[in-house]
Parts: sequence; structure tokens; C-alpha cells
Amino acid sequence: MKLVCSQSDLNTNLSLVSRAVPSRPTHPVLGNVLLIADERSQKVSLRAFDLSLGIQSSFPAQITEGGTIALPAKLLGDIVSRLPEGEITLASELDGDDSEEGSSLSTLTSASGRYEFRSMGADEFPSLPEVKDGEALILPIELLVEGLRSTLFAASTEETKQILTGVHLIQRQAESLEFAATDGHRLAVVETFKASDEDGEDADTPTDPVENFEVTIPARALRELERLLATQTSSETITLNFDESQVVFELSDRRLTSRKLDGAYPAYDQLIPQQFDKQMTIERKQLIGGLERVAVLADRENNVVKFSLDSDNQQLSLSVDTADIGSARELLPVRISGESIDIAFNVKYLMDGLKALPTSEIQMQLNSAMQPIIFTPLGGQKMTYLVMPVQLRE
Repeated sequence: MKLVCSQSDLNTNLSLVSRAVPSRPTHPVLGNVLLIADERSQKVSLRAFDLSLGIQSSFPAQITEGGTIALPAKLLGDIVSRLPEGEITLASELDGDDSEEGSSLSTLTSASGRYEFRSMGADEFPSLPEVKDGEALILPIELLVEGLRSTLFAASTEETKQILTGVHLIQRQAESLEFAATDGHRLAVVETFKASDEDGEDADTPTDPVENFEVTIPARALRELERLLATQTSSETITLNFDESQVVFELSDRRLTSRKLDGAYPAYDQLIPQQFDKQMTIERKQLIGGLERVAVLADRENNVVKFSLDSDNQQLSLSVDTADIGSARELLPVRISGESIDIAFNVKYLMDGLKALPTSEIQMQLNSAMQPIIFTPLGGQKMTYLVMPVQLRE
């Protein structure tokens, strides 16, 4: 195998797929990146797979001799990332001096130097899962990015609650897709809608919903998808193929595969109160700024901030009182309906949601100091952020 490509192309694509290389591979070959040089298409494909998440990316190159080889991911990445911009020649041939069957010697040459390293044959590298008899959705990238940005932060990181480590996607109607994520302390739900053209029809996308489309995808896979989508234009579309066990996202020269999470996702609709007797409207950035200032004095273990809604004076008091550290208080102008009330929040959970809300003004709705509290944007995106309050200590 022999090819010539640019340092920037190799580095960009290698960085992308290497995120699917396991840090502690269960089999030596999984610590490698599979390189496929196709002489006919004059394209190089890089692939990594940890048996759950798989990423493949392709780019053009000058290929004089095609072939497939497994290259050590970390070593190759460390070398390529430090090389100057310009052309790189990568060649590989069977190493006759090595006793290990299928082992090769690869040579990487740039304008500044030459590097030789051992590589493995491609036979043992597992194939990426394929969805042959499943169904497919064609989604605008903008819709997918919007949904992920507004929910990924709320997914659980505790593997003991595995179903909660994913984001739940469900299509309730043809023109929209709902995203939901929860870790048991907070819940983020957003409904995204396909943009319509001037005639009111969805542009370049199917209008028929996929029957019973409901899937929970690991948040880790979706974070990698989010990074992949960041390099694309928002006007493009991406294909989501799925069956009973796998999802496959396909976008031009890139592909991401992931297993689905097994189990029933919580019926989160039932957690959201339908009626409220108190509400507050406030400028989002003003609230974030006040929280960031008082949180400096919050107890790092409890991370609690107190909200005092003063209906008579139409103001919100944010306060922190931490033994052996100090106290802080901020007063913010708000619009309040309903009786005054004191409540408390874990400031991290609160800030995560406030930063994800997309509008300048937001509304907080509640009934009591110990029931779920809802934050929603005023205008724009249809998003609900539910957060459980913390019990106030007397």
C-alpha cells in the first residue's frame, strides 16, 4: 500500500475517528485505526470501533497502491499532529523479519522527516455494524444539532442507570422530532421542527413519519455525532438508519454507528406538571450572571443557592450562606404572579439548563418549594427544562 495525502486531511480525519478507539482495548486490534486505501476512487477511509461506537471518515488522496491495514491509533495521531502542513507519504509492506503473522512495517514520510512503526494486518479488525432491513429517517442537520445541544447535558453519567445515559428520540408527527434526557434530578425535553420552504412544504425531506420511531441512543455516541456535525453546514441533511439493535448516521463521507440502549425509557411526560399557581419571568442572561456571582461563595459539596420570590416588590433575591466561607445576595427585577415563595436549587443543575435555553427571556413555573419546577423559553424553541428543588434547611 502507498498513498500521498495532506497533513491537514490526515490529521483532521484521524482526530475524528480516534475518539472511537477504546482507552483500554479488550483486543489489541481495537487499539488501532483501520486505514482503507481505494485506488479506484482515490479515497482513503479511516475507521475506529470499540464494539459499541464506530466512526468512519473518508478523504481524497493520491493512491498508487491500494490496500487495508490497521495502524496504531495513538502513535499515529501523536506523529501526524506534530508534523508541519504539507504532503505526507504513507507506505506499508509485510515485515518479513517479524515472526508475528500479518504484521507489517509502515513508513510515514514528510518534508521534515521519516517515521517507521509496526502495524497489524486488517483481518482481525471487526466490521462496522450495518442496518440492512431497518428503516431510515432523513434529518436536517440543523434540527439534529438543535435537539442535541438542548438535551445532551441532562443525560446521566452513572452506568448503574444505563437507560438514562442516553438521549431518547421520538417522532410524534411528520415535521418534528422530540429529544429528551434525564438523570433523575433534571429533565430536558425539546421538540424540533423541520424548516419549510416558501410554499410551506418541507424542503428536500420526506414528510411521512416512520411508524413507531422511538429510540434511546448513548449520549457518548451523540456527543461524537455533535462534533462531526459541527464541521458541516446546517443546510445539509443526514440519514439515520436503525433496526432493533443499531443506529447508523450517514453523512457524505462520514459514518457513525452505535448500539441502542435496551430497556424502557421513563414516561417523562407524566413528570411534567400541567398546572401552576406561581410563575416568574426574567431576562435569562441577567439570571445567569447573578447566579454566577453568588455561586462563588456556595458550598462546593452542596452547591445550593436560595431563590426568594418577592411578589409584592416584583423582585428575585438570590442568596448563598455558607458556614466558614461567607454569604452573598443579589436582587434582580422580575415579573411575578402568585404568592411569594422561597425555594433552593443545586446551582450546577440550574445553570446547565439556563445556558441551554435559547431565548433572551425565560419563564419559571412552580407550585411549591418541593415539587418539580419548570423553565421554558418565551418564544422560539419549544423546550421544557424540569429541575427538582433542594430542601431548604432551617
